[in-house]
Amino acid sequence: MLSPKVADMTVADLKALIRQVVREELQGQQSPPAIDVDKVREVMASIDRHRWTPPPGTPTASQRIIEEREQWRQGM
Repeated sequence: MLSPKVADMTVADLKALIRQVVREELQGQQSPPAIDVDKVREVMASIDRHRWTPPPGTPTASQRIIEEREQWRQGM
């Protein structure tokens, strides 16, 4: 049996085809992998250990950009 071209299908035929494809995809889905809680805790702990916080009073990145732009404008 030959498959009809999309251009030759009616809107109802196309909707039925879409429903069929979605249904087939949903039936073929596998369950998501189990989450390894210990691994997640290990990663989060590693993030906490390696996080660096700048000292108080350190300018933010946007403040440094503004300062640099002002210095550049003064040289014009």
